[in-house]
Amino acid sequence: MTCKNCKTNPVITLTNNNVQLCKDCFIKYFEKKIAKTIEKYTLIEKNDKIALACSGGKDSFTLLYLLNKFANSKKTINLFVIAIDEGIHGYRELEILKDYCKENKLQLHIYSYKEEFGDSLDEILKKNPIRSCSICGVLRRFLLNSKARELGANKLATGHNLDDEAQSILMNTFKGNIKRSAILGPITGILKDERFVRRIKPLYFMLEKEVKTYAFLKNFPVKFSECPYSNDAYRGEIRDFLNDLENKHLGTKHAIINSFLDILPILREKYKNETINSCSICSEPCSGSICNVCKLLEKVNLKRKPIQSKIL
Repeated sequence: MTCKNCKTNPVITLTNNNVQLCKDCFIKYFEKKIAKTIEKYTLIEKNDKIALACSGGKDSFTLLYLLNKFANSKKTINLFVIAIDEGIHGYRELEILKDYCKENKLQLHIYSYKEEFGDSLDEILKKNPIRSCSICGVLRRFLLNSKARELGANKLATGHNLDDEAQSILMNTFKGNIKRSAILGPITGILKDERFVRRIKPLYFMLEKEVKTYAFLKNFPVKFSECPYSNDAYRGEIRDFLNDLENKHLGTKHAIINSFLDILPILREKYKNETINSCSICSEPCSGSICNVCKLLEKVNLKRKPIQSKIL
């Protein structure tokens, strides 16, 4: 078996069409597909100020490399980086990210659970019998949105790939929370609200294995390990279920995404008149009277501790 384009040894088989590609052809395919996604869904526009959420993992580092390359070619895009240090011992290491941003003259803003809320994730979980992702996801989303807004970004780029989105769609469906799926898509949100920084997902149509292959071929200095808390998460169960289904029926993940995008306009139309309230405690946007962050912090006996951003 050889590469479809140049007849050399392949490095990957694309599961959506069973095409085999060599290293150079796959890199071209990958980058071209990202560019097409950005263009088709107008993810990036002239004079955008984009905050890029980067953990230093394969997905966000790949996105950092590509968006920095894109911004340098356009010269009209203001790109900076936000990193969240949850406080997971031996997992979140940001030195490589710091070096990359310094080398590429990118501002890096670092926030931590410890400084913002008083405890690291490890400390919170030691004191509270609670699922890790149920607290980490809420706090992480809050910090990314509020800090991107505070820093003047009009868009927040995240490294979510096709697997991530397919998992979210199934989770919302299985939990009977289809309303939550209405905000998904390559660019999130139903209505524009100045309190929300709209998220863009340039890796939206790339499988996790494709992102992993690209990061490996580009020799990015990243770890490919999973979060040590991922095994106790509902998402982990959905991920394993979906991977098993994909192995038995190739193309399942793509089919989920394509079907979802067909109904997404209907979902957004249905929920377009939903009211966005302000939390009675912190004034952040929420669907009820008190936001999930305030509810969660009260439950684990923590308080928000606003601090100045670290700029490196």
